[in-house]
Amino acid sequence: MFAICWHKAQGTRHGIKPLKFWRFIDSGSMDGATNMALDEAILASFDPDSSTPVFRLYGWDPAAFSIGRFQDAGQSLDFRKCRDSGVAAVRRMTAGGIIYHGDEITYSVVCAPEHIPDARSIKESFRKLCGFLLLAYRELGLDAGFAADRNVSGKKLGERTAFCFAGREEYDIVVNGSKIGGNAQRRKRDVIFQHGSIPLRNCLAEASGFLREDESTALAEADTVSLEELDIVRNIEVLKGILLKSFEINFSISLSRMEPDAQVTDMAAYLRESKYSSDSWNMYGIKV
Repeated sequence: MFAICWHKAQGTRHGIKPLKFWRFIDSGSMDGATNMALDEAILASFDPDSSTPVFRLYGWDPAAFSIGRFQDAGQSLDFRKCRDSGVAAVRRMTAGGIIYHGDEITYSVVCAPEHIPDARSIKESFRKLCGFLLLAYRELGLDAGFAADRNVSGKKLGERTAFCFAGREEYDIVVNGSKIGGNAQRRKRDVIFQHGSIPLRNCLAEASGFLREDESTALAEADTVSLEELDIVRNIEVLKGILLKSFEINFSISLSRMEPDAQVTDMAAYLRESKYSSDSWNMYGIKV
């Protein structure tokens, strides 16, 4: 199915030269447990000294909730109703609030800090990694900017919320004052993992029925927008092409399409069954 050769990066640990190419994986649409397991397997297999950075695009079929790593999701999400309706809820590696993944393109990035030019802090790396989204939205004709740069109302940024799209971080993307998508980052063993969403259609109404009453009300008041609501309706492959080109421009690199090797897919299969299909992890965050 999948085959990856992790190519050697040039340079030493403390002097890695900017790479001319990164690896690209297009996983298509998969269920939530498989998506989260593959992200973790790619991260776990990444060597900051020798691996080539990875940019991945994927979708969710069927739609699912993802839960923040440290979140007490039972206070906000009705697990029994999700189960009775066949709607999966998986706990992800990154922090933050609940996200409903419906009609969207999701991206993930795995790299070392040295692979991000001019990023001397976590905030700077976040801004740089999200930069390709700005380029992509602008290529689509949208007046997109970072929340920190477009916060004319003085709205409080970085406030914790149970539902991710109800909050706003400094480097979330806003269009016409409304938040579009969301992003989260995790660091592990000198490796950066970041993922985020590009909403094609507003699916929040579908999500609200599975939330506790207070969260459902907060969600209804969330100031968010999707591409469809902005009159951007494109073939998904065209949108992916714009995202890929924007990513290459943002990092001055070329993307080389690849597939994960047996080690990664075997690890992903194990994680899917032992962790991301487990109530102990998804409901309570207990490591397996």
